[in-house]
Amino acid sequence: MQSFRYMNMLAVAALSVFGAACAKKQVAVAPPPPPPPAAAAPAPRAASPAPAPRQTPAQPVARSTPPSSYPNAATRARIDELIARIQDAYFDYDQHTLRSDAISTLAADSKELATILQQYPGYKLKIEGYCDERGSSEYNVALGDARAKAAKDYLVNAGVAASQLDTVSFGKEQQVCTEHDESCWQKNRRVHIVAEKQNS
Repeated sequence: MQSFRYMNMLAVAALSVFGAACAKKQVAVAPPPPPPPAAAAPAPRAASPAPAPRQTPAQPVARSTPPSSYPNAATRARIDELIARIQDAYFDYDQHTLRSDAISTLAADSKELATILQQYPGYKLKIEGYCDERGSSEYNVALGDARAKAAKDYLVNAGVAASQLDTVSFGKEQQVCTEHDESCWQKNRRVHIVAEKQNS
């Protein structure tokens, strides 16, 4: 009987050892816990709108008064004085090229005249071309025109606007000297500058 009990005890002990060994085999190494979920990034904050620029009342633009296109009486008197000092320019027979004395005549006050006229674009001068009595009327009208244009070109180069200079040819009309000799003919071969009549 005792030996039976002893055998039972051995059997129980063996089973216990065997069971413990099996239990050890069954214990699996637990995987490491997953990392905690990353904290969700905060949603980007909507950019606050830039403050609207302050509306400032529009400042009125100062407008300069446009210059008058026609000079006043005092300025017209000065222009007339300058024109009077620009004496007639004379030409050689059958020529329309400005001579040195004609250039000196036109140069005398043309710079100041140009400066004044630039301020009054509506004010115009007229350059009249003349010839002596010799030759046909048609020929002298053409020659007088060429002389007036030669003087105009000189004044434009001096600074007078071309739009302020008109030309006209009188040919052999309106002679300033009626004698039939060279000294008289020389006086008629000329250009003469006048202020053009303005429309009222």
